[in-house]
Amino acid sequence: MSFPFADPGALHPVILPDGTPHEGTVFLSVALTHPRIDVGEYTYASAHHPPADWATHLAPYLYPTSPERLRIGRFCQIADGVQFITASANHRYDGVSTFPFMIFGKGDPATRPSMPAPGPDTWVGNDVWIGTGAMILPGAQIGDGVIVGAGAVVSGAVPPYSVVAGNPGRVVRRRFDDDTAARLQKLAWWDWPIDRILAAEAEICGGDIDALEALAPKE
Repeated sequence: MSFPFADPGALHPVILPDGTPHEGTVFLSVALTHPRIDVGEYTYASAHHPPADWATHLAPYLYPTSPERLRIGRFCQIADGVQFITASANHRYDGVSTFPFMIFGKGDPATRPSMPAPGPDTWVGNDVWIGTGAMILPGAQIGDGVIVGAGAVVSGAVPPYSVVAGNPGRVVRRRFDDDTAARLQKLAWWDWPIDRILAAEAEICGGDIDALEALAPKE
């Protein structure tokens, strides 16, 4: 049985029973035009009170002139209240004071001694579920298939197919063993054509890796 699926170019991909779009859910690749954010197709974010500016809502310290980037893969699921605290939020903390004098003075802030050095990119893999109110800190690297628990504060590298929770965020368990996770990353189902993905919905959402491998497109 086949089902109609949302157009990846749709801003509001969820249609309510009365035929109106759910304005609190957006495909981010359509909603965002920020020059420092890259988002893959079918990744969505939701908000109970839809913002006018999704980029500022999700990454309030990532400015068009920021040196770092925020990169998010395909088929990610971002719940209400998630924030990405990117590197431009940082202050210098290697000296006596952390006060950001550069933002209150005149001239080019980049030339001021209080300006911190550029920080790392933040990236999120594919098929990552980020729960309500989670906070992703500068330079976090979240692997494919990760689940981030509600309210977690995540920094550093999170291994693929793991579950991270708490503050500070810690890996509480692995969703699959290393061999299975490697097989899934090699399959990279999120890169398949959408009709092939939908045909394999039961296998993708189930636990039979052998069956999923049998459905993979042949090279």
